[in-house]
Amino acid sequence: AMAGGLEPHLEALRRELPGPAVLSVLVALLAGRRSSRKAVLLLGLCDAGKTLLFARLLSGRYRDTQTSITDSSATYRVSQDKSTHVTLIDLPGHESLRLQFLERFKAAARAIVFVVDSVAFQREVKDVAEFLYQVLVDSTVLRNAPALLVACNKQDVTMAKSAKLIQQQLEKELNTLRVTRSAAPSSLDGSATGGPAQLGKKGKDFDFSQLPMKVEFVECSARGSKGEEGEADLEGLEKWLVKVA
Repeated sequence: AMAGGLEPHLEALRRELPGPAVLSVLVALLAGRRSSRKAVLLLGLCDAGKTLLFARLLSGRYRDTQTSITDSSATYRVSQDKSTHVTLIDLPGHESLRLQFLERFKAAARAIVFVVDSVAFQREVKDVAEFLYQVLVDSTVLRNAPALLVACNKQDVTMAKSAKLIQQQLEKELNTLRVTRSAAPSSLDGSATGGPAQLGKKGKDFDFSQLPMKVEFVECSARGSKGEEGEADLEGLEKWLVKVA
């Protein structure tokens, strides 16, 4: 559709440029669509620590947060030169709200940070996998394939699970979900469209490398080991943001 809208301009270009040059102009125009996606979405269940992470990235300071019922967005400068920036958008994690907010912002997502509470993970693994599954089979997300970071938060707490264990458990849960979901006769919204997209590769146990987007895991702590007075440990997350910006 986009190329159709460019047709008159391409015609003019064709008259002035040799064949291959027109092609490179078109490729540049289509590639520009990715650069227009400037949002980094912060997703996750309630109490995973998204809002504190959001505040820490923007100001470096600790602040008390409450469960969000709407989105918050702000410009985040990823480097000292100030010209490279993304829009960080913190989305509510409440079960009744999270999918409608994802729906609203998913098309603008250049990247997604999926925040996991590493302390409550064992208890919440099914809910975490369920939400992540809904994100990963979304047709817009699959088509745009934004980079995905699973941020294993609250690593300052002794009971926190490691990123490696969280990855293994999520792959196992997503594999189970995939089997039960693909057996369901209708799609999530109840229409008989043959169900949502297939996750991963058919006939193989699911792992994150099978997805169209690059998936990485980091350990972080929005609170920091000294709590409110200390620094947050977000180095892995900040490096990743520089990379995807």
